[in-house]
Amino acid sequence: MNIKKIIFFSFLMFQTLMFSQKTNVSVANIKEYNAAIKAAIPGTTIILKNGMWKDVHLKAYGKGTKENPIVVKAETPGQVIIGGDSRLQIYGTHIVIQGLWFKDGNPNSKSIVSFKKNSEELANHCRFTHNTISYYNPEDKSFKSHWIDLWGKNNRIDHNNFTGKTNDGTTLVVWLKGDKSDENNHLIDSNYFGPRPELGKNGGETIRIGTSANSMKSSRTIVEKNTFKNCDGEIEIISNKSCNNIYRDNLFLSSKGALTLRHGNNALVEKNVFIGNNVSKTGGIRVINEGHIIRNNLLVGLNGKGNRAPIVVMNGVPNSPLNRYHQVKNVSIQNNTLINCGTIEFAADKDDEKTLPPINTLFANNLITNTNGAKISNASDDISGITFKNNIAETSALVNEALFTKQVIDWKLLRAIPVPTTNNPNLISDFSNDTTPKTDIVGANRDSFVVGAFNLESSKYPKALTVKSGPYWKPKIVAPKVVVKPKSVKVAPGIGTLAKAIKKATEKTTFILEDGIYLVEKEQKINGNITIVGSKNTTLQSNEDLEKPFKSFFKINEKATLNLKNLNFEGKINNIKYAVISPSKNESGLYNLFINNCSFSNFKDKKGSIIKAYTNTTADTISIKDSKFTNSFRAINFHSKENGIGSLNAKNILIENTIFKNITEYAVQYIKAGAFLNPTLGNLKISNCIFSKVANKEKGKIINVKDVASSEIKNCVFENSYNIVKPVSLTGFGSSINNCLVNVCGAIKTTKGAIQKNILYKNPKWEDKKNFIPSKKSPLLKTNNKIATIGLTM
Repeated sequence: MNIKKIIFFSFLMFQTLMFSQKTNVSVANIKEYNAAIKAAIPGTTIILKNGMWKDVHLKAYGKGTKENPIVVKAETPGQVIIGGDSRLQIYGTHIVIQGLWFKDGNPNSKSIVSFKKNSEELANHCRFTHNTISYYNPEDKSFKSHWIDLWGKNNRIDHNNFTGKTNDGTTLVVWLKGDKSDENNHLIDSNYFGPRPELGKNGGETIRIGTSANSMKSSRTIVEKNTFKNCDGEIEIISNKSCNNIYRDNLFLSSKGALTLRHGNNALVEKNVFIGNNVSKTGGIRVINEGHIIRNNLLVGLNGKGNRAPIVVMNGVPNSPLNRYHQVKNVSIQNNTLINCGTIEFAADKDDEKTLPPINTLFANNLITNTNGAKISNASDDISGITFKNNIAETSALVNEALFTKQVIDWKLLRAIPVPTTNNPNLISDFSNDTTPKTDIVGANRDSFVVGAFNLESSKYPKALTVKSGPYWKPKIVAPKVVVKPKSVKVAPGIGTLAKAIKKATEKTTFILEDGIYLVEKEQKINGNITIVGSKNTTLQSNEDLEKPFKSFFKINEKATLNLKNLNFEGKINNIKYAVISPSKNESGLYNLFINNCSFSNFKDKKGSIIKAYTNTTADTISIKDSKFTNSFRAINFHSKENGIGSLNAKNILIENTIFKNITEYAVQYIKAGAFLNPTLGNLKISNCIFSKVANKEKGKIINVKDVASSEIKNCVFENSYNIVKPVSLTGFGSSINNCLVNVCGAIKTTKGAIQKNILYKNPKWEDKKNFIPSKKSPLLKTNNKIATIGLTM
């Protein structure tokens, strides 16, 4: 061998030895970091020095190996603070990021952490571990971004803390665009997903795996041993939108949503624990599509209803496109235990579109106990396609004996978790198949097939209750004080212009509308404190060219406030059902509605009303001043009819100086539903209003109020409901009507301590009947020291 070859091979051996050595490099700023990462070889560890790293774009890349990864880590875990408008890109192979804290930032990028450089350079075999992202949000909550965008294959997200995402967009997304991210085998484990407030619309998921368009692709992502606490962003805490994923040993605590198998097939959901603590809207597992196995899950104290029920098996859409609802087929739901939860929903959400009930589905060996007497199950459509085998229910409620067998169960407490004892021979099941779990929720062999998630006399906690999630260094997270900066936006008339503006609303925004017609194409959901101000000739109406008309102009979400001023609402085009509606049924967070100098006309749908509150929703204040409600079926409907335990849709309803004219049924309905409601709740005040030709039928009621604490009606005119007998009936010591005029409108009735006084049964003598301006000889103008003027205040 000549000397040149000897030198060449010696150089190669030297390079190999150098590449295999582990090297630590400390960096103090982004310039030093960029130089270090560019020079990194397998085994290099780049140490970021403690302190604030603000407005940095960190790129972690290279070609590490399994034995010698490239590591980027904090000098002291939790003391390297990534702030401002910062982001991280990970790409290459075997890159590890650990110990960083993205804290209280103000980012403008679509991803905080992205596992790719571009569509060609992705991350494979990379790891994001023992980090924290907390309250890292843009000022504009409508700005859509993700904290983690996971691309490539065989990556791991573990032992991190993700707390306090408030803006639009999913917290963690697994992407399947392109072959380089399919069949990805990602592992998302041992993370703590902390509080995320309700977003009020879609896009508030904590984890989403896939998209509708790619939902038939296989992801093979495993989500295990994570904690989800107060993850309230939207109904889908986890949104499965791909195939062959596994969800196991996860803990869901007081989270207002569900693990949702939204799209895709063949998911395995097992050994998860859901504890709702009886918080409203806490759900369990919602099932759509086919081939899923759902077994050995424990669900306790979940208070969600409808699509947020503990277990929901949905109806599907015929020939469903990828983004709608595929029929539930070939699904196995076995050996789950439900304790004091809401009602299980089968064939849920049936409507004119979702007409396909579940088929070839098994519901077997499940154990349900409800000491609260709640209904065990509900079916909204044909459930003959579901086979029910050996399901046991312990309840005082009636059950369908074809679905459940009533039994009394002997329990023991494993700390706070009820577990059936060996004194339950009736829980031994004679049914099993190839999807029946061979072990129970704690991993113990099932020597005999026992109904429910636990073997009899189990002495171990499920893994979901014992795993340690989050980083080992335990960040002390304090929510930053949010200073709400008012924002003012001018909006021009046109098609959808208001919707585009509202989409970018901040926590407190005023929209100033010019004169003209605003054509609305869909219902607008209101979050935060929103004011919409028009001018003299500002009109909102439906766009005529809609395939499917919307239901209402505005829907106010929980904890939101809507202020409407100087606006005209026209309901005639497309026969719009409502002008304003409350949050959805059973969403009980307080909201507010203030209406000033607005008019509402031609809302004539016979199932609708101009303002509508749904069952189990509660407004703090509904205030209406200087407005008009005309030529409509109903005006204001606050009657929670469906609840039997006591509910009231509003604490305060205040109506002043407002006209109700040509209303077919009632002008105002304010009724408590059910029993056991606090008798001091409910305050109705109506003053200086006109009610002309309202509820004009013998049993009609202009103001229908019942069982509220206080009703005060004064200085009002009731006229021209010539068929009516009792336009107002008040009952109880908290009710009074004073200084009102009644003409061709029956007679006021008061009972059981209600007070009426100074009621004039006379002609009001209008000078201007259209605008209800009285003549000089009108009895409305008679005043003295004790009685105020009746009718509108000018």
